[in-house]
Amino acid sequence: MHYEKSGIEHTEETIEFALKYAEKNGMQHIVIASTTGYSAEKMLGKYKKGVHKIVVVTHNTGFKEEGVQTFPDDLRKKLTDSGIKVHTGTMVLRSLGTAIRELTGYSEQELIANTLRMFSQGVKVCVEIIAMAADSGVIPFSDVIAIAGTGKGADTACLIRANSSNKFFKIKVKEIIIKPKEF
Repeated sequence: MHYEKSGIEHTEETIEFALKYAEKNGMQHIVIASTTGYSAEKMLGKYKKGVHKIVVVTHNTGFKEEGVQTFPDDLRKKLTDSGIKVHTGTMVLRSLGTAIRELTGYSEQELIANTLRMFSQGVKVCVEIIAMAADSGVIPFSDVIAIAGTGKGADTACLIRANSSNKFFKIKVKEIIIKPKEF
């Protein structure tokens, strides 16, 4: 499925579509990107506790301003109280030097990010949050659904075989479930 254009207005539909896909295919683990809490709040109202295992991945502390976390503390508590895990960690595509150097002999982190952006910004973020969640041990190294977006909200969902960032090239995008045609 494709949206004509990217945007925050697709968030609820993307989440619903990904959850239906997960149920249809017997999948529990879903990772969703949320920097300000908007997408996480939408997920909170849609997921089925006991059926889905949700992980929200936020930007690292200091991403925009030194020492400041953009994800609201009160929402973090609300999510964890409802059974949703929240992970804050290093953004993987900023730290890929070792993996790229091992494969190519040089360190060009943006090479990978820009290659993934050829599909869409949301696909790039889906791959990145899967690696971040795998690094922290909150998801299995198996098929997982990732939800992310272009800027704000969610407009992309992918089925991805998870792996850690130091094994980045073993991460496999198995299916792009939904994404915008234009981004």
